[in-house]
Amino acid sequence: MFKKILVAEDLKGINEGIVSFLNENLKIEKLELVQYCDDAYLKYKKAILDQEPYDLLITDLSFEGDYREQKITSGDNLAMKIREEDTNTKIIVYSVEKRFSKIRKLIQDIGLNGYVCKGRTGLDELLICIKEVYKGEIYLSPEVRPALTRKDITELSNFDIEILKHLSEGHIQKDIARLMFTSTSSVEKRLNALKIVFRAKNTTHLVSIIKDLGLI
Repeated sequence: MFKKILVAEDLKGINEGIVSFLNENLKIEKLELVQYCDDAYLKYKKAILDQEPYDLLITDLSFEGDYREQKITSGDNLAMKIREEDTNTKIIVYSVEKRFSKIRKLIQDIGLNGYVCKGRTGLDELLICIKEVYKGEIYLSPEVRPALTRKDITELSNFDIEILKHLSEGHIQKDIARLMFTSTSSVEKRLNALKIVFRAKNTTHLVSIIKDLGLI
């Protein structure tokens, strides 16, 4: 299981509730909480410098402003900054946001590993999500899974096809990024989104599905 998790949630009651619930159900060596995105980013940077990086970030999307001036004002901006610098830290969003277009954009732009909707069963789903993400899977709450469905097949770009072709030839993500003159982060984001679209368990499964569909 993940050894070190950072939870970013501005509402103290929810924040502490998440930490308490996860402590009861998972064996996490270090579980930290913050109420501001700036604080989350500072903790993340310090952990990198200390060579003790976080394995997982759980963040809300909406953070209400108060007397403190903040440079990073939303969970999606926080996730984006962390993903731009690091492709290893897993990121789960825990939010009331259910707009498909918003969630689709987050997955495609950031390469989220999980998205859980707050609600009556939210914490139970969050627990499932963490376990799935730890196994290398991608998890979305059932009510927002249609945000990315197979109808998006027609939206496969030349960039997507090229990534998949390189992957089918046995290249790893780092090599694909070099061959395509792009970043490893960009490659990972697209693969994460495509795994959700095609409900693939991993990249090998994804390539198999794409080949069966005759797309490469």
